[in-house]
Amino acid sequence: MHVHDLLQLDALDLTLLWGEDPLLAQEVSGVTATDLEDPARFLQSGELVLSGLVWWAPGDDREKVDRFVAALADAGAAALLAGEETHGRVPDVLVESCRAHHVALLAVPAHTTFRAITEAVYLRQWGDLSRRPAGHYALPENVRTELAGMLAGDAAPDALLDRAFAHLGGPACALLSATGRVIARTPAATGLTARQARRRLASGTGTTLRIEGDPGPYDAWFLHLHDADGAPPRVLHEIAEVVAQYRHHEAARETGARRAADVLLTLAATVTAERAALDAALHACGLPAHGPFRVVLAALDDTEPEEAVRALTEALRHAPGAPFAAGLLPDGTAAAVVAVDTGAEADGGADGEGVPSLGEIWPALHDCRPQAPLHAGMSGPAATGGDLNSALNQARYALSAARSAAPEGAGVTSVEDLTTLGALLSGVPAEVRAAFSNRVLGPLARGGSASHRMLLETLEVFLAQHGSWARTAEILHLHVNTVHYRIQRIETLTGRDLSRLDHKLDLHAALLCR
Repeated sequence: MHVHDLLQLDALDLTLLWGEDPLLAQEVSGVTATDLEDPARFLQSGELVLSGLVWWAPGDDREKVDRFVAALADAGAAALLAGEETHGRVPDVLVESCRAHHVALLAVPAHTTFRAITEAVYLRQWGDLSRRPAGHYALPENVRTELAGMLAGDAAPDALLDRAFAHLGGPACALLSATGRVIARTPAATGLTARQARRRLASGTGTTLRIEGDPGPYDAWFLHLHDADGAPPRVLHEIAEVVAQYRHHEAARETGARRAADVLLTLAATVTAERAALDAALHACGLPAHGPFRVVLAALDDTEPEEAVRALTEALRHAPGAPFAAGLLPDGTAAAVVAVDTGAEADGGADGEGVPSLGEIWPALHDCRPQAPLHAGMSGPAATGGDLNSALNQARYALSAARSAAPEGAGVTSVEDLTTLGALLSGVPAEVRAAFSNRVLGPLARGGSASHRMLLETLEVFLAQHGSWARTAEILHLHVNTVHYRIQRIETLTGRDLSRLDHKLDLHAALLCR
């Protein structure tokens, strides 16, 4: 499908405001809707961009409009479809900016919904696929027609698979994510746990096709036919194309959900956020007005926050009964607000109260990209939306602890896992831990001489043996008087009195912070 094809669809009633023939001849790869002032991170090449122009207001300077249009041009967007409903008409400044940046601009009248445009595009794309030479196409014409109608009618993926394979006798086939989540399956396919599905994908048995269009390694989709001879290869590839169309459609719908999640997370990060605004943001995300909630943060790489969002989203989707909103905090950290399912913990399906077992799925996520450290931190329960800011701070600390525990690997830490002094200190930034240790241990922290290293060893054993002179001497093969002498030296160098509990705790914490 090309941009100029949209203008031929009378039902959409679109108007071309600006666009040269080469621009209108561009092929359309998909559709995305946005009202962000800077939508760059959500755009992909060849997409139609739908915008209600909520981000613009009369009186805004040209620079603001240029930033928006330049983001579309840089991403290679096929065209901008601007809604007239918000302002009554498409502003002239937007037309001028699109002309300057060579972005085709079409006006969408108030009576045409963005959903109608999205469905028309994907239905037309499927029709383009259906116009292959008859001898080249493997799926029967009646099946293709029914699948096209089901795609336009928002059919569930289970229904699509069932219809696509029905004329072959309904072989066992499942649509799986890279982490083993069963997205859909035919009636003949047995239920699989995530672990079983991952083994099935890794085994090489049957036939597996990767669905085109998945954005990253953490949320890749695979069509897996249990019996390698269950369907002709050409048929299987064409069914995979149907699933790809479904996924494109889902991605377009999820754009609005992501926008709502970013708003909620921005409010959660604001100490002074009003309760009414938080409640409205929770409602926009499809979350209940009352908790408990948990906040989960994920970190992959500071330069790849969107990948971290995808990883976190895939992990949380393993528990479909726990609704969540995932996106980015204002500082670029991937985060999610999860509505707690209080019955999940009793069933053994949660890391904390009602939260999906991230600890179980996290290694599978890491296996999708093992060279990249992947960590998550989870807060305790937040009773209301007003408690989300406090929960966010807890999740930040838990994330720091997870990074400290396995800096080059992967792991999940809940704030409720911080039950020891060592675990608590692991969430303190490394620079702060080092400064504390150096200050408390004094000359011993440097360990530059053999005598200082010997004193450090004595201190560690003495504290581990709860201040027992005799046991310390026995373990170190020393005379008790030697232990007394060394402890006196430690007290002199550190300024601490090891007969006092608080000073013992100071030194113990300093050793843990090394």
